[in-house]
Amino acid sequence: MGKFDQEARDLLVAIGGKENVAAVTHCATRMRFVLNDDSKADVKAIEKIPVVKGTFTNAGQFQVIIGNDVPIFYKDFSQVSGIEGVSKEAAKAQANKKQPIIQRLIATLAEIFTPLLPAIIVGGLILGFRNLLEGVPIEALGQKIIDGVAATNADGSAIYNSITDVSPFWNGVNSFLWLPAEAIFHFLPVGVVWSVVRKFGGTEILGIILGITLVSPQLLNAYAVNAARADGSIKEWVWNFGSFQIEKIGYQAQIIPAIFTGLLFVFLEKQLRKVIPEAIAMIFVPFFSLLPAIIAAHTIIGPIGWKIGQGLSTIVNAGLTSSVNWLFGLVFGALYAPLVITGLHHTLLAIDYQLIADLGYTNLWPMICLSNIAQGAAVAGVILLHKRTMKNRKDDLEREEQISIPSLISAWLGVTEPAMFGINLKYLYPFVAGMIGSGLAGMFSILTGVRANSVGVGGLPGILAIQPKSWMNFFIAMVIAVVVPLFMIFVLRKIPALNKVDGVVEEIDSNIAREEETISTIRQTDVYPQETSLEVKVPLSGKLLPITDTPDPMFAERLIGDGALIDPDEGVLVAPFDGVVQMIFPTNHAIGLISKEGVELLIHIGLDTVKLDGKHFQGFVKEGQEVKTGDELIRFDVKAIKEAGYVTMTPIIVTNQDDFQVDNVKTSGKAILGEELFTATSIK
Repeated sequence: MGKFDQEARDLLVAIGGKENVAAVTHCATRMRFVLNDDSKADVKAIEKIPVVKGTFTNAGQFQVIIGNDVPIFYKDFSQVSGIEGVSKEAAKAQANKKQPIIQRLIATLAEIFTPLLPAIIVGGLILGFRNLLEGVPIEALGQKIIDGVAATNADGSAIYNSITDVSPFWNGVNSFLWLPAEAIFHFLPVGVVWSVVRKFGGTEILGIILGITLVSPQLLNAYAVNAARADGSIKEWVWNFGSFQIEKIGYQAQIIPAIFTGLLFVFLEKQLRKVIPEAIAMIFVPFFSLLPAIIAAHTIIGPIGWKIGQGLSTIVNAGLTSSVNWLFGLVFGALYAPLVITGLHHTLLAIDYQLIADLGYTNLWPMICLSNIAQGAAVAGVILLHKRTMKNRKDDLEREEQISIPSLISAWLGVTEPAMFGINLKYLYPFVAGMIGSGLAGMFSILTGVRANSVGVGGLPGILAIQPKSWMNFFIAMVIAVVVPLFMIFVLRKIPALNKVDGVVEEIDSNIAREEETISTIRQTDVYPQETSLEVKVPLSGKLLPITDTPDPMFAERLIGDGALIDPDEGVLVAPFDGVVQMIFPTNHAIGLISKEGVELLIHIGLDTVKLDGKHFQGFVKEGQEVKTGDELIRFDVKAIKEAGYVTMTPIIVTNQDDFQVDNVKTSGKAILGEELFTATSIK
């Protein structure tokens, strides 16, 4: 009989029995099920199983959080159920088949854009700073200086201009910053084609080359096409083949042509590999897949994709500029947060960039920015509310603030998932309060014509991307996005249908206060033995962060335990204490250790890195092996993992949280190997 035999039987019944399981696998901490009917899973019953830390559904997989013991649990589950596990890729493929076609398309689009987000974010910041330099009027020494000549109005008064007009230094800075900005936004199709080819398993370097052929300097820049058609010079931009001609037009900032060009290339490459002998494949597969894709891009896909993109932006802009645009702003502003939950929000990046390419601005992105601010304000409302209602539950309040305060900061800097999943959806009424505030702020933004020159950081810094003439209106919209959720928190909390957890907190508090007094009295009897304490050392160098900053809610919300978070700068993981290797995953991306004092520690290198199937990881220990503090456990390639599109933030978690609590956690500064990271103290 296995260690988790009964728990495995209980889980099998709770998920709807063997006949409801289409596929099952596991990662370092979770059982991953693809169920034939998700509604048959009894979530409440599952979460009552002692070994289960929580559940959630993502990308068609029903995931049950077990923790460090998941390999053992998985074996016991396989034995009692008679279900053979499959590989993670097979489970993912099965889950994808289960999803509706729309969800699959959305998930695919999300996977294409996710690796590009770091570039898009930094590009937005750069363009926002250039906004300041070019758009903010100033008066330099009472006059404008151009080529050493003072310029004034007819009446002799000074002309107000941007700092780039009067300062050679800032003019140079502004000009220099266009170098990375142009590389990111004008040449975005290169990144898009690369990401498409990478996603579908094509040759990545050929994807990069294909993307460059869409934006080559040999081509007429997309932003100059309309003027060239108007003055007739477009006739000069052709490849002349005698009997026919092809226009030499670039596709700068065009998303749709890049996506479909990348898809065509991958299709051709895969089909050719099936029919061309391996001995000559190295020569002929790249040639006969790349060249036709380039030809198709400039004759069929590019022109049609451009028209589709223009049509899409025209439709969206019509809604944004119509007589009922206030309604569009209200509905879009309110519904953007739910779109984030579904993943559909990733599709809006393409629309934003199409609007910018066609119109030179986007009035959609300011509303996205306001939604992030509103969800953050809802978290701020919960913090203020619970300061009063949880005054007798200091431990609960402190634990929640470890999640809520970083979530608030994250949301106001443009990342709302920690706020929504960690706080707002947990209680529900804050989520609705944020939607109301976002809807009203979006309506005001549209009515006052707020426009952005680019996509930037979607929170408070987002004002940098807004056109300077719209700054005042956008500032008012931000105030609405903050004030309305703060007010609605206190109104909606009283509606039972919108309050999932909070309820009559004040009534509970008095009972908790009495319980705490009783517990305090018992503790004073000093019947407990002396505590056991262990210093857990820093296992890898890098940047120290709060565990609540982890993008994965499972770690951020401490569902499997408390601990620390390190963003590594070197790919060497060493033992943080003397102990035994309890578990090391076959892919070497995660390891479980147990100290001589009984502290069970999970170290998970990166997030979702299980999908790399061991690529870029090398393990040096095996299960059951004794290790000393500082012994090398795993090596990994930080740069390669990041380039593959994965976050390298590494949670270090004490998983037996019923036996040990985590204290004195370092959450900022430099993580230096061998220094104390936190203390694990036994709970008596």
